[in-house]
Amino acid sequence: MPADAAATLPDLRTVFGFGVAGNFAGHLEQAGEAADFVSVQAASAEAPKGIFPWFVPGAAPADGAAPAELTDAGALDGVPAFLGTFPVAADHVVRPAGDEVNLQIEPEVGVIARVSYDAAGQVTGLAPEAIGAFNDCSIRRAGAAKISHKKNWGPASKGFSQTLLPITDLDPAGPTRTLRLTCFLLRDGELLPYGVDSALPDYSYYGDQLLDWIVDRLNHQTGSPDTPLEPVGDYLRAAGRPDHVLIGIGATRYTPLGESTYLEVGDEAMVAVYDAASVNADAVADALRVGGEAALVGASVLRQRVVAG
Repeated sequence: MPADAAATLPDLRTVFGFGVAGNFAGHLEQAGEAADFVSVQAASAEAPKGIFPWFVPGAAPADGAAPAELTDAGALDGVPAFLGTFPVAADHVVRPAGDEVNLQIEPEVGVIARVSYDAAGQVTGLAPEAIGAFNDCSIRRAGAAKISHKKNWGPASKGFSQTLLPITDLDPAGPTRTLRLTCFLLRDGELLPYGVDSALPDYSYYGDQLLDWIVDRLNHQTGSPDTPLEPVGDYLRAAGRPDHVLIGIGATRYTPLGESTYLEVGDEAMVAVYDAASVNADAVADALRVGGEAALVGASVLRQRVVAG
């Protein structure tokens, strides 16, 4: 993390975590999740489908024990206890035991933003402070009632780079305009393209359009039994109106290999945000292949080894 960012950014254990569903054309179809949103009324065909929680500070039981079931009551009114388990790790991801456990990397940009509220607790604005490579890793649970049920299965079920890029906005014509997101799987010594290399401004919603839409969803998304969405804004207020949030702004498209390949113990999952004005895609891949990502200037790289749970 650059020193100027480290001085201001908070401990992630105090930061409310949530994601954006359906913010890159084609990803939900590839992940087999498009049918889950049939009852969700989006603003337009290209608009994201909604937001979902993956970490709510303070929601875990007071004794700190991990909840046994997804539906356990938590320490915060109305917030499921499992969302209080801190799921972020920078160097590994845990694969739960079982032959039918299917984990997929979800390559995303993670945005740390400061939140402003009005007197009633409604969100009035989001001010981006840093971005980084984020793995919104998902466990493919058939029939899961909510998106969050696929997102937090315990410690090290998410990934966020320790090297962050300070920003003050997401303007598609601003400093992030030349940034790109890419994703690889290292298996048995072979570097395999897992996500389609994509420009950040190619997100369906980006910049102020995305931030304004998220503010609206935090204030007005209620969730319902017939959709996979939840009242994320209510969870945010129940958590005491945290100063900062970490937002996964959406997973990009998979390569054919990424769409059909699940993580195995011993794999390495890699997500990188890099500046195409400084380095090309081949050089990024070459650096990741040999563990040389520290030499990439202006890049945020996440490398997680898959370990047994």
